[in-house]
Amino acid sequence: MKIKEYPSVGERVHTERLDNGLSVYVIEKKGYNKAYALFATKYGGADRRFKLGDKWYDTPAGIAHFLEHKMFDMSDGSNALTTLYAKGATANAFTSSDMTAYLFESVDGFRDNLDTLLSFVSQPWFTDESVSKEQGIIGQEIRMTEDNPGICLYYGLLRSLFAHNPARDTVAGTVESIAEISPETLYNCHKVFYNPSNMALCVAGDVDPDMVCEAAREILPKEPADVPVRDYGPDEGREPFERRFERCMEVSAPVFYGGTKCVLPEDGTLALRQELCGDLALRLLMGRGSGLYSRLYSDGLIDYDFSAGYESVAGVAYTLFGGESREPDKVCEEIKKEILGISRSGFGKGFFERGKKAMYGMKLRELNSLDSICYSAARGHFGGYEPLRAFELLESISEEETLDFIGENLVPDRIALSIIRPVGQ
Repeated sequence: MKIKEYPSVGERVHTERLDNGLSVYVIEKKGYNKAYALFATKYGGADRRFKLGDKWYDTPAGIAHFLEHKMFDMSDGSNALTTLYAKGATANAFTSSDMTAYLFESVDGFRDNLDTLLSFVSQPWFTDESVSKEQGIIGQEIRMTEDNPGICLYYGLLRSLFAHNPARDTVAGTVESIAEISPETLYNCHKVFYNPSNMALCVAGDVDPDMVCEAAREILPKEPADVPVRDYGPDEGREPFERRFERCMEVSAPVFYGGTKCVLPEDGTLALRQELCGDLALRLLMGRGSGLYSRLYSDGLIDYDFSAGYESVAGVAYTLFGGESREPDKVCEEIKKEILGISRSGFGKGFFERGKKAMYGMKLRELNSLDSICYSAARGHFGGYEPLRAFELLESISEEETLDFIGENLVPDRIALSIIRPVGQ
């Protein structure tokens, strides 16, 4: 295996690309009692239209999430999640707009648990009866999310920002879309997206890297396969699709999200740099140490849960800020004024450097979290960058670059707003 050293943060990563196309990452954590494994595929809720060979395929909304639920079924009638728990592991899975991942952590029996993980994810087992049953279960889950203010608020913003990109739709799909799913559809999608060439195995802990590769070689398919081309729709541009989304639901006080669209660089390292720059800009502009946050909090316009950040998914990127507020429109107007003011005057050298150091320290603390390290490794692999380069990139970001990000991506007239108000307000 190749070994990459990151001496500035004391990290060491073993990497290897197997003959079947699987990329393996083992992050050394000498002396740790627990070990963590994440087996991920570049396949999420937004990957509904794709090209394989010369043919385009369209699949129902929610199928990636549905497939994640069904992958725990094993041909002997057992459930892989139960098997892992019985072996002393804590296991789970998740589906986002552009990734599905299966994971576990354990103190003992890591190789045995790793074998189970690799086996059930690579060996699907679906029946008409089990699929029909799952349609009922996920259908109930979808109905519950429709009544969830937080989910409604978030997707209200994404649907306001994006006209075409499927990231604007919930990962679970709709009751109608999942009704189209059959065992054959699931097998076909598993064959296309769960091939090792489209996947990454990320492990963190005091684990033998060669043992991890040995397990993957023994259990997974031996040959590589073609990776599909995704279609996320036409270019979105910079303007939001709609300026405002508003709904009344069962909440005690209004909650809101504001945000803007950003152009996502095609180069992975440039995309990582923009993410760091975006997060830093938002931290300085409206984070808890900022003057704006202090004023809004003192005036009772926001509470402690107000937050802001930069996100990228399925070929697009966006900024997001918000929380609970009795006057969301007033908060948004104050944010617009602050953007214009900071664009003219800057942050001030001392404040900028303190903010950058605070962000560096936060990222340094994340290196103690095995799940965070593995998730970052998978995300970096699929995004075409090295996550641990974030530290050197962050150090090189200047105040001017941060202000340029604000000027290009936080244009006040391009802010979309999503608001959930209490029923009857």
